[in-house]
Amino acid sequence: MDHERIIHVLNCLTRESDDKNGVTVADIQRYLRENANIDGVSAVTVRRDIDRLTRAGHDIRKTVGAHNTAVYRLYGRGFTFNEIRFLVDSVSINKFLKPAQKQRLIKKFESMCSEQQIRQLVSRISLDSTASPSLDLLGNLERIHLLIAAHKRINFSYGKFDTKKQVNYYDKRRMMLPVRVIFFNERFYLRCWNEQTGEFRTYRVDRMKDITDGGVSKAKPPKETRYEGFVADIFPPERFETVSFRVRRYLLDEMLEQLGEFASPREDFDDPACAIVRARCGINRQFYLWVMRYGDGIEILSPADVRSGFADMLGDLLKKYSDDISPLSEKL
Repeated sequence: MDHERIIHVLNCLTRESDDKNGVTVADIQRYLRENANIDGVSAVTVRRDIDRLTRAGHDIRKTVGAHNTAVYRLYGRGFTFNEIRFLVDSVSINKFLKPAQKQRLIKKFESMCSEQQIRQLVSRISLDSTASPSLDLLGNLERIHLLIAAHKRINFSYGKFDTKKQVNYYDKRRMMLPVRVIFFNERFYLRCWNEQTGEFRTYRVDRMKDITDGGVSKAKPPKETRYEGFVADIFPPERFETVSFRVRRYLLDEMLEQLGEFASPREDFDDPACAIVRARCGINRQFYLWVMRYGDGIEILSPADVRSGFADMLGDLLKKYSDDISPLSEKL
């Protein structure tokens, strides 16, 4: 009975106190009576339970309130309320979790909060997305992390959409060793090392299912080369080059955020409406597509082969619309 009661006392302190609001012995007695059906607990017993919880390591602090009444607050919950709020918002906007999964996770975070703090969590960030919830992402991540920790190979089925908007799965049962999970552009990816080919491969975690143990591996994958510049995609670029861009002023802030530590901006002395940005970049098709998304707001100045490579891609694109361009130019 003592163990059951002291757990309910801790629950009361957790739910009804925080750094701004405290509970009295009378509040705890009421909580025990209404929520645990435990009646007739004396004030001396409640104070003794609080002392036992304090000795067990819980940060319970006593202050004196109105009419010389002792008020108790529970501190040191592991997370501050702002941290819990951030985690709840992160769960709310996760487009890979189903509504039921989100609710279960949020309920667990709520158990760390007082009732007043829970009311503050009601307003959450909404997700503006047409993406449907994926497979059991949390389950996939748990299985993957267990295999990585045990240095075991991984088998799984991998899915891709067809023209009927159905995901077709095919088996990946090779000498594949999972190395690490990467979060990139709001998606989780698994980097694997193929023991037979010696190559690294990357897979989207939300496209994986039927993940199974492929057996312990004694092989040791080589260290991955750290990227020496900006990459536009999760997949490794063909090479790295120092690229100079002419960037319209309205895009400068976004460019510096995108290019991060690899960017070096300066004034464009020929055009005050622009800036010159130099950055070390990984060059591949995805890089050119990344540049293309900004239209005429960004121009590749150098090196010449990167500029001509982008021009070649634009030329191929132009050919696809050549029949439509001539009538348009005549109208203009």
